[in-house]
Amino acid sequence: MMPSKGYFITFEGIDGSGKTTQARLLEKKLQTIGYQTHLTREPGGSPGSEWIRKLLLKQKALEWSDLTEILLFFAARKDHVEKTIQPALDTGKIVICDRFTDSTRIYQGSENPHHRKIIDSLQKHIIQLEPDLTYILSISAEEALQRTISREEDWRLNRLSKSKVNTLIQDFKNLSIEFPERCYLFSGSNSPVEIAKEILEFTMARFNA
Repeated sequence: MMPSKGYFITFEGIDGSGKTTQARLLEKKLQTIGYQTHLTREPGGSPGSEWIRKLLLKQKALEWSDLTEILLFFAARKDHVEKTIQPALDTGKIVICDRFTDSTRIYQGSENPHHRKIIDSLQKHIIQLEPDLTYILSISAEEALQRTISREEDWRLNRLSKSKVNTLIQDFKNLSIEFPERCYLFSGSNSPVEIAKEILEFTMARFNA
C-alpha cells in the first residue's frame, strides 16, 4: 500500500547506465498493476525547466562557470518541483524522475567541497523535497563511454577522461553510503528485463513496508 501523499522515486547513475530505460519500465509496470504515475526528467520536466535545459546543452559554447551552472540546474529544479512534481504528489501519484539533486551533487559538487555545501544548502532551503526512494545504476566506464558515444544530447561524458568517468561512477555508488535510507545500488550491466524485475520487487516491498 502506497501513502496517500504520493511517492517520489528517482533514478541516478552515470550517463549510459540505463537509468532512463529503467525509469520507463518501472512506470509501465506500476501502471499495469493499477498505480497512477507521472514520469519526468531533469533538467526539464516543466516548460520553464525544458527551456533552461536547452541553455545547459549549450554549456560548452556559452562557457558557464561552475557556480552559474549549479544555479541554472536549481532554477530548473525549482520550477520542475513547483509545476510538475509536487502537484502530482499532492494527487497521490507515484512520480518517477530521471535524475534529481543527487546528479548535481556528483557532477557539479563532488570535486569541490564548497560547491557541494552550496548544493546541499540550495536543496535544503529552496527545493525542500527529497526522494522517498532512489535507484542508482552502476556500470563500468567502458560501457558508459560506449553507450553514450553517439548521443546528441550528451554534454558531459564524452568530454571526460576514462579516469574521471571511473571517479564519477564511484561517487554515484557512494550515495548509497551517504543516504542509506533511500539510495539503493543496482548493476546496470545486467539485462534490462532482469534489472526491471528486481527494481519492481524492491519498489513493491517498500510500498508494503
